[in-house]
Amino acid sequence: MSSSIASLNRVDIALGDRSYPILIGQGQALWQQAEALFPAGTSALIVSNETVWPLFGPALRERLAPHYAKVEHVVLPDGEAHKDWLHLQRIFDALLQNGADRRCVLYALGGGVVGDMTGFAAACYMRGVAFVQVPTTLLAQVDSSVGGKTAINHPLGKNMIGAFHQPQLVVCDLDSLASLPAAEFSAGLAEVIKYGPIDDMAFFDWLEAHMPALMAREADALRHAVTRSCEIKAAVVSADEKEAGLREILNFGHTFGHAIEAGMGYGAWLHGHAVAAGMVLATALSQRLGLAVDADFAARLRALLQQAKLPVQAPALAADAAANGQRYLEWMRVDKKAQGNAMRFVVLERPGKAITQKVDDATVLALLGDAIAL
Repeated sequence: MSSSIASLNRVDIALGDRSYPILIGQGQALWQQAEALFPAGTSALIVSNETVWPLFGPALRERLAPHYAKVEHVVLPDGEAHKDWLHLQRIFDALLQNGADRRCVLYALGGGVVGDMTGFAAACYMRGVAFVQVPTTLLAQVDSSVGGKTAINHPLGKNMIGAFHQPQLVVCDLDSLASLPAAEFSAGLAEVIKYGPIDDMAFFDWLEAHMPALMAREADALRHAVTRSCEIKAAVVSADEKEAGLREILNFGHTFGHAIEAGMGYGAWLHGHAVAAGMVLATALSQRLGLAVDADFAARLRALLQQAKLPVQAPALAADAAANGQRYLEWMRVDKKAQGNAMRFVVLERPGKAITQKVDDATVLALLGDAIAL
């Protein structure tokens, strides 16, 4: 369910007593509404990173000051390479050193890495405390801040250690997107584009028509893109909170994408870039499986990704075809959708409807051999 007040949009995640709103907008209207919804608590800890804190940290701290007796912050290094146990401990250190109790509230100020780590820390500290997402990247606003999936990486797999822990509020300030480097902004557009093929081809059509406006970061286009993305994700999460079935469709392109991220070394490829290349592979896999995905749609997807300055060619993870295929399989077997030895992929039954399907290794290897230039 979504609603709009002037330049402020609201999307609600319906999860019973764990329901919460996503606020999307900018300026005073956004923050007046957000402050009215800040969770009550004894203290607040803002978790951010070295890039984001100087830009937005002091302003958030000032907004929180009237609501909590104590407001502290911890600043982590920036980047996927630091999404690990070592840096998670820095959040726990800050909580314990400042005497945070069960009524503390954590605020995640940053992109997906900060949001995932803060949410996981909130899930663990004293067996669960409240947290709020304040995503400052497009990717985090349309995907990782919504739905309660929290995690850190392990050297053998991405996001393999984590918990489901829903935030109490998500505040998407579109003004923060102006500071994003071009590559980070494009990475977020990959997750926006994803929602068309899996659920809403009318939105895909809209993206084709409005990609120039999005690339120019026009406020109205951004507000619609973020809102529609959150509406689609809200509907899926509300129906399947813990990824027992339907929610897996949100991982379109991610099985291949996570293999790219891990195989290239965390941080070498941005998450959204890896997902973009992964969506091209997943579309080709859909065609190879005989599903109702034609060459025209595959070409449209590639063209839209290229308009968004995203890669459409997956990288080789090894020097020869056989080794490259095996490397991809090794990383993809760590994927959370795998069941036993069976590889499962999100594919397109048709454009606008995604499904999850088991695929044998031979089919995947043949696809990789044809699609990846060494």
